[in-house]
Amino acid sequence: MSCICLGPKRSGKTHLLKALQEPDSIDETSYSMPTIGTGIYRIHFPTKSPNSDKPKPPPADGSAPAHPHGSKHLPKSIQILEIGGSMAPLWRQYFEDVKKLIYVVDTSNLCQISAAGVLFYSILTEPRLQKVKILLVLAKMDYSYRQMRNEALLMLQMSKLQKQIRQQVTIVEASAVNKVGLDAIYEWLQRQ
Repeated sequence: MSCICLGPKRSGKTHLLKALQEPDSIDETSYSMPTIGTGIYRIHFPTKSPNSDKPKPPPADGSAPAHPHGSKHLPKSIQILEIGGSMAPLWRQYFEDVKKLIYVVDTSNLCQISAAGVLFYSILTEPRLQKVKILLVLAKMDYSYRQMRNEALLMLQMSKLQKQIRQQVTIVEASAVNKVGLDAIYEWLQRQ
């Protein structure tokens, strides 16, 4: 599996992946149980934003648009392996041949952020993951207050960490419920 999704238990991995897979399947009443073991999700890239009925605009960086009328070389879907947070001691067994890693942190739970940071550091120091592209998803932004993003990044020591690591880490704020950040995640997943 070239893309894996990790994060502490109850960080929002399943909700996020289900929202990416089928944006209308998650709302305020949705509930999911913590993943015991693993789950596989096939994410098909939309031709329009989950936040609107308008076609997606081309990326701001000037690269090819992520829709069928754009580049023929863009993938149409990706398969993602979600590994449950309760399996953290076994995550290393899944690191072979990984190209992209999504790490999900629940920003509405300050107590979890510290533990999430310790797990994240252990991932960043893994020799097999030194060339992996990493997406740090600050999840459940709809449940947290605006300043929580800054507090989460401070607690994770991201500014200090990004100077010391080899991996390219992209940070996205997201909510599976109100669809914030899904477009940015689709674009990140679709990049080679």
